[in-house]
Amino acid sequence: MLTELRIRNFAIIEQVTLPLGEGFNVLSGETGAGKSIIVGALGLLLGERASADLIRSGADKATVEGVFDVAKLKGIAALADDHGIEVEDDTLVLKREIAANGRGRAWINGATVTAAVLAEIGRQLVNLHGQHDAQTLLDGESQRRILDAFGGAEPQAGLVRGTYAELSRVRREISSLSSRRAEAEKRADYLRHVAKEIEDARLSPGEDAKLEDEARVLENADELRTLASSLSELLSGEDASVLSQLAAAQRPLTSIERIDPSAARMQELFDAGFYALQELARSVEDYAGSVDLDPARLDDVRHRRDRLFGLLKKYGPSLDNVIEAGRSARAELDLIDTAQFDLANLTAREVDARRRLSAEAEKLSDMRLSAAKKLAKAVDALLPPLGMPDGRFTVSLVARDESTAEGAEDVEFRVALNVGHDDRPLARVASGGELSRVMLALKTILARVDHVPTLIFDEVDAGIGGRVGLQVGDTLRRVAKEHQVFAISHLPQIAARAHHHIVVAKGAKGGVTTADITVLEGMSRVNEIARMLGGDPESKVSRAHAKELLETAAGPG
Repeated sequence: MLTELRIRNFAIIEQVTLPLGEGFNVLSGETGAGKSIIVGALGLLLGERASADLIRSGADKATVEGVFDVAKLKGIAALADDHGIEVEDDTLVLKREIAANGRGRAWINGATVTAAVLAEIGRQLVNLHGQHDAQTLLDGESQRRILDAFGGAEPQAGLVRGTYAELSRVRREISSLSSRRAEAEKRADYLRHVAKEIEDARLSPGEDAKLEDEARVLENADELRTLASSLSELLSGEDASVLSQLAAAQRPLTSIERIDPSAARMQELFDAGFYALQELARSVEDYAGSVDLDPARLDDVRHRRDRLFGLLKKYGPSLDNVIEAGRSARAELDLIDTAQFDLANLTAREVDARRRLSAEAEKLSDMRLSAAKKLAKAVDALLPPLGMPDGRFTVSLVARDESTAEGAEDVEFRVALNVGHDDRPLARVASGGELSRVMLALKTILARVDHVPTLIFDEVDAGIGGRVGLQVGDTLRRVAKEHQVFAISHLPQIAARAHHHIVVAKGAKGGVTTADITVLEGMSRVNEIARMLGGDPESKVSRAHAKELLETAAGPG
């Protein structure tokens, strides 16, 4: 429920705070006083396009802020949380700002959001209906949702969407597999060549690096053997070798330790070094003996390395890429053999999903047909009291060539408002006022299934008056039992039916036109109803008529 609307520096409004209550709220005022501006501010708050032209003359920015009580609105906290917005004390505060440079910003509960997020959450809070805001009545998808909600068919519609999604997934798999198989068949000869060439090579990961190492050793075997032999002679040869000279150091080191026991650590270091050099000498001797001059092996390594180089040029840059190219080629070839079996299974799944979609869509069609008749009958009953005595409302179900996610038919609301005229799509025959009243009739009927808490009606009274105005007011009051209703009206018959009455008046501050609002109660409300009646607000007759209208308002709700 919208509890408060704050507008600052918007069009001719300098600053107003609009308090709204439960039930039926009405806003009245002289023509040009600013009623439509307040509706425009609400539209901006709900994500409509912003323009710097909307900023009040002399101001650098305009802001609109709405405070909503969401205690009774299921799911809104989860939706807000999805966008990183915290809901505290069951309250949402939506705010929109337009700067003089044309840039706009938006917040929800202090968290910065995009205009798209503002609109997404705003749609859960408010439905704005007027001569230019009846998309939910004119859009085919919305009409389908309205009919499904009225007929309790939403779960069945969900089943149809789920089944269609399953069918679409299977069809995508079939298309993908068929395409891949066709491509593999085109490239079969090439793939066989690739797979055979790589498989025959019997590659192993890292083999190229090992071959490089082995080739380097074999190519330098003579030099390696000479170097190793020289090092072995230096370490352990008979003439002045490192080990023999190091052994001579043992005697003075032993003498030092005998005199100074604290020098024992030097003996430990000596022993470690001596044993390490002994081990090194043995290793060098073994290495010298292992280096083998093997021209035949070198020739084999070079041939193998050349073969790998050729494969790397074709399928590289790395050996892993070559191995993967072979696997991929083999997998594509296998696809030619296995695809037929897989396609048969997928085709069976497609047939089953298509059968189930047809069955679920048929159930949905039956529910829609029944709901269409009931909805048309209910709306038809409301059109005469709303000033359309010859109005006839129908819901047309137009069959599709095949069932889709939305079912087996399109839904179209049609209406004939004059005797002797065929029904036509609502958008093509209804004036703004008529459209608003058809929406009002629908909202009256759909009140039990519509979860949006606040309904705003602009110009719902266009082109009507007298008794029809009373009936429209009574209807709005009935809708207000299920929703908060906010209507902009110039008709006293409607204003008198409201639970809360607010008036907007135009004035001037500092030489600049402005608009202010006043909450009416008691005699001030009687005077405003008298003014709306077209008489003298000060006359006893006008006041008596106004009081009579207000006293009769209690009847409908």
